[in-house]
Amino acid sequence: MILEASVSLKKFQSSMVNERKSHNTIKQYIFIVTKFLEFTNKPADAIGMDDIERFKSHMVVDKGYSKSSQYLAIKALKHFFRSMSLEPPPNLTVPRRPMKMPNYLSEKETRGLMEAASRDPVNRIIVLILAHTGMRVSELCSLKTEDVDLDSSIIRIRSGKGDKDRIVLIPEEVCEELRPYYLARLGDRGCPYFMKSRRGSRFDTSTVERRIRTLATQAGIARRVTPHVLRHTFATTILRNGGDIRFIQQLLGHASVATTQIYTHVDDESLKALYSKFRPRY
Repeated sequence: MILEASVSLKKFQSSMVNERKSHNTIKQYIFIVTKFLEFTNKPADAIGMDDIERFKSHMVVDKGYSKSSQYLAIKALKHFFRSMSLEPPPNLTVPRRPMKMPNYLSEKETRGLMEAASRDPVNRIIVLILAHTGMRVSELCSLKTEDVDLDSSIIRIRSGKGDKDRIVLIPEEVCEELRPYYLARLGDRGCPYFMKSRRGSRFDTSTVERRIRTLATQAGIARRVTPHVLRHTFATTILRNGGDIRFIQQLLGHASVATTQIYTHVDDESLKALYSKFRPRY
């Protein structure tokens, strides 16, 4: 069974590579399917509806998976069955995903984070790029120096989520602050990635996440701050400043405007202004 599972996982991984799934997606899906095969202890073609029900219960009761985590796991398993040329069991259905309010920083908190980042040039660059472009942390880590064009104030995102290319914009003052680092990266032929680690390789997403958490603590921000919080902060700020939802969708690289619509519910300043105008006056 162990050998058979190993062969199935290799085939699954190969199919995802051929489909040009992102490194992070492949890593997540392989982890989920490995746990699933260990749990069922059966070859893929012998797995039935009862096994699926037991695993779904295991995710909720034993592992305490959130609905979002369950959703991801079911997506991975469906993809796995199809890569094996098998029809997914009928009860392999995803739970309804919760529409949670995105966590974002105030302008004061964002400025505090940037000030904390000023003590280290690399930290400063990480925060500047994430806060001003809204790119995903995986996109930052995969960014190559050749795709940064400071003269045109743009960054080209290659094969972002969903294998889509797009362009993000950088303010002129940020371009000037990035320029010394950018010129140094242009002269480095050993590593093509814009964010280079001390080991001479590309940054890992966990490294960036750890740096952001540390900076948030130094800035006195009590709640948990991640690179994705900066992405939410970027989108919320653009909307608050009058940006169109379609424009934000394009900048963030969302496949559907429905994903971007969540930001229309978090503009607290607009809500306060409207409430002040229309509130009951008993």
